Amino acid sequence: MNPLAFLEGEVAALRAQHLYRGLRVLGSAQGPEVEVDGRRVVSLSSNDYLGLTQHPRLRAAALAAVAEFGVGSGAVRTIAGTLTMHEALEAELAEFKGVPAALTFQSGFTANTGLIPTITGDGDLIVSDSLNHASIIDGIRLSKAARKVYPHADIAALAEILQEAAGRYRLVLVVTDAVFSMDGDIAPLPAIVDAAEAAGAAVLVDDAHGSGVLGRHGRGTVDHFGLTGRVHIQVGTLSKAVGALGGYVAGPVALREMLTQRARPFLFSTSHPPAVVAACREALRVMQDEPELGERLWANTRRFKAELAGLGFDTGRSETPITPVLMGDPATAMRFSDRLLDQGVFAQPVVFPTVALDQARIRTIVTAAHTDDQLDAALAAFAAVGQELGLTTSRGTA
Repeated sequence: MNPLAFLEGEVAALRAQHLYRGLRVLGSAQGPEVEVDGRRVVSLSSNDYLGLTQHPRLRAAALAAVAEFGVGSGAVRTIAGTLTMHEALEAELAEFKGVPAALTFQSGFTANTGLIPTITGDGDLIVSDSLNHASIIDGIRLSKAARKVYPHADIAALAEILQEAAGRYRLVLVVTDAVFSMDGDIAPLPAIVDAAEAAGAAVLVDDAHGSGVLGRHGRGTVDHFGLTGRVHIQVGTLSKAVGALGGYVAGPVALREMLTQRARPFLFSTSHPPAVVAACREALRVMQDEPELGERLWANTRRFKAELAGLGFDTGRSETPITPVLMGDPATAMRFSDRLLDQGVFAQPVVFPTVALDQARIRTIVTAAHTDDQLDAALAAFAAVGQELGLTTSRGTA
């Protein structure tokens, strides 16, 4: 008897519902073009917003770190895994974000799942946007705090929850993504901060898709809105625009100190290897030294969005380089992605449970590294597949 036999049936059910997604294996380095199934295709599926994964300065920094420090750090941070470069990176992140202190984690996901249950518990309330990232949701589930969810970006609903909570909790923590990863829209952060301040609540912003994309030299959404000093905690990633790997929490010194004592992912995970730390530090310098990368990212973003809309595709409420092409039906999204690949474009479908069952889409991300010719090829493929599958009838009509 196989006690895990039920898993085969569950996988079969996912396939039948067009919800099973096989792993696409790349045979090349990350970039605006990648090798998939033995052929070079234009990639619209990477979070490498600024093209830093291949930047020569980051590569050189990583290689130098390996030569001097080796390939691993050897321990968790609280035993023997804290190198001078780890603390230097955290000091540089804090300065970049305009806060007193920062602490790095192994990923943005572990940053949220370490942070939220560490600073909240019995007697606290967490108030969360309904479309917040899975890492926020899991962090809330790990907390013993009460929780309430407000409809996406609904400030009136948020304010009502905060008014009802007044005086009833030790801490009321409002948590929101800055840029929502599936729709590409930006949280109404000024209004969220105003509502929180009126109720004496703290604000936690997950800026995973805003850092490197918004704000001065990519400082993020808080800087973009001029809210530095009014947002209590910022969470970010080093795996997207920074081009490497990891996550971080930025905020008060006491917050950093508490996380080093109680955040379980920090306490029980080996620290970042030297090459990663060195690459992250260099990325922060490149973002400030080369503002043309951000300018190119936004030029590509504006052009690609306009062209998709001109072809008749529904890109929802996106305001950032994350541009969903909404399909609704999972089977259609899967088929569309497969046909795009046949046309030389790698753009992955997103289906339930990442989005609602009727909200399947192709999620596209353009980067600073894409050339005009590559964007032309991608748009031509979208036009051809859209007509083939009956999603558009001709250029400019839907």
